[in-house]
Amino acid sequence: MNLDDLKILQLVTRQGSFAAAARVLNKDPSLVSRTVANIERTLGLRLFQRTTRTLGLTEEGELYLRRIGPLLDEFDQALDAVSEAAREPAGTLRLTASVAFAHEGIVPHLPEFRATCPRIAVELLPTDANLDLAANGIDLAIRLTSVPQGDMIGTRLCVTRYRVCAAPTYIARHSPITRPRDLSDHACLRFALPDFRNRWRFRREGSEVIDVPVDGWLVIANALSLRRAALEGLGPVLLPDWLVGRDIKAGRLVDLLPDWQCTATGFETGAWALYPSRSFLPRKVRAMIDFLRARLNASPA
Repeated sequence: MNLDDLKILQLVTRQGSFAAAARVLNKDPSLVSRTVANIERTLGLRLFQRTTRTLGLTEEGELYLRRIGPLLDEFDQALDAVSEAAREPAGTLRLTASVAFAHEGIVPHLPEFRATCPRIAVELLPTDANLDLAANGIDLAIRLTSVPQGDMIGTRLCVTRYRVCAAPTYIARHSPITRPRDLSDHACLRFALPDFRNRWRFRREGSEVIDVPVDGWLVIANALSLRRAALEGLGPVLLPDWLVGRDIKAGRLVDLLPDWQCTATGFETGAWALYPSRSFLPRKVRAMIDFLRARLNASPA
């Protein structure tokens, strides 16, 4: 029984099954099962109650895992701390973000990150689901929100501004949009989230917040597809600057209400880096946070 075996045991507990832990580790489930069985044999204890459908800790297993969990975390922290000055950031970084943000806000910067931190391998998990970081062995999550919820530690990478924009071909065929309320006369392209589907919010200096009802024939659950629909001239759309900024600069889309702040939720939104609550932040995670903050704030969106 060694440290790696104990980490596998901890992962099985968090994942709830041998198969799920094996997927995270990219190992054969039988190897994970044998590792746990060897630990039980060494301890002379049954740590898990096994049935055909469930896997649960025994009373002895729960006590054992509760005691060794903090020790495993302390070991990782000690290893990072003693070698911090002697080595550059290294290891595999598991990172998750929304599909659109991964595509537009992370992947384009990875060549530079690779050149900057050549010893860090990145495993990027694009998904629009909010994955449980601990259960999935994820080091860092990028979430788009006003204020992060939950017990994770968060640091804002950049501020997001939303734009209402449309393709020149759409503008040429339809009545002008010069004020927010004009949008009610257009078939808007809407994001398939409750806050985005039925009304958009606007404000500018010295004015109150205006809620504008929006409607349209097309609702899409993916921001990249929504941007594509706007580029095809299908209607006005509300999207973040990191997604449409380059299109506006190139003239492929037109910012219809540049003097207004736009949103569907809160006006103070941004991209946040979230990581599990712990007293020591691994250098590979800190390296990615610092890199993304610098690149996202330098991007010409």
